[in-house]
Amino acid sequence: MFKNTKNDYVGWMFIAGVIILVMEILFFKSGHGLIFSLFISGGMIYLGRKRTGKKIGKILFIGGIIFLVLSIVNTMTFKFLLLAILLHFFIQFLYAKKHPKKLTPEITTMEPTIHEETMIRTEPLFENIVLGQQKTPPGAYEWNDVNIQAGIGDTIIDLSFTMLPKGETVIFIRNLIGNIQILVPYDIDISIQHSCIVGSSTVFEEHDSKLFNRVLHLKTPGYDTAEQKVKIFTSLVVGNLEVSRI
Repeated sequence: MFKNTKNDYVGWMFIAGVIILVMEILFFKSGHGLIFSLFISGGMIYLGRKRTGKKIGKILFIGGIIFLVLSIVNTMTFKFLLLAILLHFFIQFLYAKKHPKKLTPEITTMEPTIHEETMIRTEPLFENIVLGQQKTPPGAYEWNDVNIQAGIGDTIIDLSFTMLPKGETVIFIRNLIGNIQILVPYDIDISIQHSCIVGSSTVFEEHDSKLFNRVLHLKTPGYDTAEQKVKIFTSLVVGNLEVSRI
C-alpha cells in the first residue's frame, strides 16, 4: 500500500513540476528570461563544440555549461523539485522509523550453492540499506560474518542468540547517520576499531561522551590468546556506538 502511495505522489510531483515550468514560461518574466538563457547557453555550447581545438572554443563550451546550470538553478521549477526531493526522503525516513525492517531468517541450516570448484555462496545476515533499522531476530539464528553499509538508521546485533564459530568472527559496519548497538556474551573476547566524525561511544566500561573526528582501538586482555573471539570494525559520520555484555 505504501509503495503504491509513494508511486502516486512521485507521479503527482512530476506533473506539478511540468505545470510550474509551463506557467513560469507563459506567465512570468523569469520564464522569458529562461528561454533566452537556454538559447544563449545552447549557442555557446554549440560554438564551443565546433571549435574544440581552439582556446576560444573551450572558453565558450565551459561558459555555456556554467550559464546553463545557473539558469536552471534560478528557476522556480528547480526549486520546487529540490523541495519535493527533500520532502520525499523525509517521508521515507519517517516511514522507516515507524516500520523498521526486521530480519527473521529460518533456524534450519542453509544449503550452500556451489559455483564452479571452490566458491560457496551463502545468504548474508544483513543487507545494505539506505533508510531504516536492521536487527538480528529475537530467536535463535545461524551466524554469518557481517559486512554492510547503511545510510540513515540503526543497526542492532545480539550475539547471545547464535552459535559463534571457533576462531575469529568479523563484524564490519559502515553507517552515515544512526546508532550501532552490539550485545556480546560474557565469555567472548572482542577487539574493536571505531571511527567517528561526531558522536559518542560506550564499550563495556569505556565511555566517551564527545567524539569528534576520532578513531578508537580497544580490545579485551585475553583477545590475542582466545579460541573464540569477535573483531569489530565500525564507522559513523554522526551517531553513537554501544558495545555491552549480555
